[in-house]
Amino acid sequence: MAVAGDGKLIGTAGLNTIEGSGGGGIVPWATLSGYDTRDQISASAFITQVSLPDYRLNVIGANISLFDRAEFSVARQVFGLTSLGGEITQSIYGAKVRLYGDVIYSDWPQISIGLQYKDLEDTAVAQLLGSDDTQGTDFYVAATKVHLGVVAGYNLVWNVSGRLTKANQLGLLGFGGATNDDYELMLEASAGVLFSRHFAAGMEYRQKPDNLGVGEDDWIDVFITYIPSKRVNFTLAWADLGSIAGVPAQKGLYLSVGGQLW
Repeated sequence: MAVAGDGKLIGTAGLNTIEGSGGGGIVPWATLSGYDTRDQISASAFITQVSLPDYRLNVIGANISLFDRAEFSVARQVFGLTSLGGEITQSIYGAKVRLYGDVIYSDWPQISIGLQYKDLEDTAVAQLLGSDDTQGTDFYVAATKVHLGVVAGYNLVWNVSGRLTKANQLGLLGFGGATNDDYELMLEASAGVLFSRHFAAGMEYRQKPDNLGVGEDDWIDVFITYIPSKRVNFTLAWADLGSIAGVPAQKGLYLSVGGQLW
């Protein structure tokens, strides 16, 4: 066993989602969070902020990747109600297992399954809106593939995920509600172009349930990422998060800094 070194190509570990799992910004990928190979371990950490007209989401998280097979993550979200005052805090604990393949070297996409257990600590707003629960677990399967040189000589990466969830706004507004209290299957997807070993750009889409009947919208972002080394990465995005708790037109900047600790 050894700490992760140069076993994987730079960028193939992806980034960190706002829920802690390795992936894009808002969508988990089949990739694991570190550059470890099957006889190595690695650890990563990140901070993220999403600034919107009426809200601000701050996230800090860390994860560990074991032997290119399993990933365990933790994230703490603080959702500030900037126009009303106050904040909502949630902790998320995740696990992911690679079932098949490699994003570059296998003919078919890399496939992973994962779960995210979410514990909402500030429950007043969720209960006021009619949420049924303040704890919940999401389950997902993700497929990710990198195609070398297929876009004018540049590399293309794509991901498709399916998520079973009851979460309202990631769980920040609780789980389930008057409109629906059953698990629903939500589609999530990402696509990007790697213009070099250090620069990438693309977009993401995340479908979300509307259990509370307040018009919860799907999410979209357009991002650029700079990865100067395996130790650090920077991502800037424009995120359209639609209506949140009945407040429309929540669009703003997403900024994340992360990297491998070892």
